[in-house]
Amino acid sequence: MIFSSGNFDVKDTNGNILFKVKNVFAFMRRRRVLLDGAGNPIATLREKAMSRHRRWQVFRGDGSDPRDLIFSAKISSLWSFKTTKLNVFLANNTREDVCDFRVVEGSSWLFEPSSCTIYAGKSSAIVAQMLEKQTVKSIFLGKNNFMVTVHPNVDYAFIVALIVILDEINRAGSGSSSSGGVAGGGGGGG
Repeated sequence: MIFSSGNFDVKDTNGNILFKVKNVFAFMRRRRVLLDGAGNPIATLREKAMSRHRRWQVFRGDGSDPRDLIFSAKISSLWSFKTTKLNVFLANNTREDVCDFRVVEGSSWLFEPSSCTIYAGKSSAIVAQMLEKQTVKSIFLGKNNFMVTVHPNVDYAFIVALIVILDEINRAGSGSSSSGGVAGGGGGGG
């Protein structure tokens, strides 16, 4: 996965582009569109306005019709200082008593690689992991590269959307911008 001025290129281990993520101007909220390798919109990621827990909603295609909602993600606690945890709720989980997936961010100390692990619900079953690859290019040019490993039978686009949301929340908290890339990893479905 390559971050560049808030845009992402997601490539497989052979360098083929699987997905692109583009910034889309939206008044008073952040919005991203996830595109397939050919540039067709797969999903729209939209920050919900006036949300206490920084909720993001993900819709099919390039729109935001409530009928096209796929899932939403929000910070699990406003008081988490060391790690960001996202609770992810699929569209049919309207009560949101228990999350369907959760994202736990690892260390993000200075000069230490960033990482995150995505779990199925409240279980310890890992569905994907992301680890920053520190290179001379990433340190001196600000081009962040990440290795993402997706377990079998897990949708790559879903995982990319979660990583983009986590990055957006972290960037909003730090006031910085990302630039760089992600290389694909093993595992599941697309």
